[in-house]
Amino acid sequence: MERQNTYETVGIIGAMKVEIEEIQKKLQDVSTETISGIEYVQGMLCGKKVIAAKCGVGKVFAAVCAQTMVLRYAPDCILQTGVAGGLTDPLAPLDLVVATHVVQYDMDTSAVGDPPGMLSGINIVQIPCDGQLIDALCRGAGRLGRAPVTGIVATGDTFVCTEAQRSRIREQFAAVACEMEGGAVGQVCYINRVPFGMLRCISDGADANSAMDYTEFIAAAENSAVQVVEYALQIL
Repeated sequence: MERQNTYETVGIIGAMKVEIEEIQKKLQDVSTETISGIEYVQGMLCGKKVIAAKCGVGKVFAAVCAQTMVLRYAPDCILQTGVAGGLTDPLAPLDLVVATHVVQYDMDTSAVGDPPGMLSGINIVQIPCDGQLIDALCRGAGRLGRAPVTGIVATGDTFVCTEAQRSRIREQFAAVACEMEGGAVGQVCYINRVPFGMLRCISDGADANSAMDYTEFIAAAENSAVQVVEYALQIL
């Protein structure tokens, strides 16, 4: 029987304050440290040492945050949480998505013969998420009575809002959702051999006709964060 990893120190990253503050509020014995303008909040939660950080929007901020977290705090794993746009019609606002793999849809060196999305240097398109983290997130969603969608989540430095963008990403990468940070965090974790998992809550359909109002957006973000805090950490 394969030995499972022990995750005693868990990093949690969200792009925006609303995506991470509910986790930070639940931490006990808190300390904070700011590095490169990003505040890292440390504390205990569900018997785990947790480092929770708001990285900022986009792949560069996400990568800076994740690499700093790895080097400074040496987490046993990193979880990414927040909202995403749905790319498949069955997904509706407030549905949960657990990533099996992440891709970067705006990485393209196909002009020199590479497949779209290939990450030069590690030479893969799909970065796999950790199986144990996938299982914990899915089981946690099950405790809420929710059946998450599992699949590929696509990352890029573009807010997807047209059907043309939506169709291209879905068809080219078989992605179920899109967002702006997970692929970068996943790449940092991959090259540092840190297990990575991602839970996203759908806020819209990644098109001009299905955007949620701000109240719904907050609900989506908090729903995702609470899922990670209340259930997945307890399972790990």
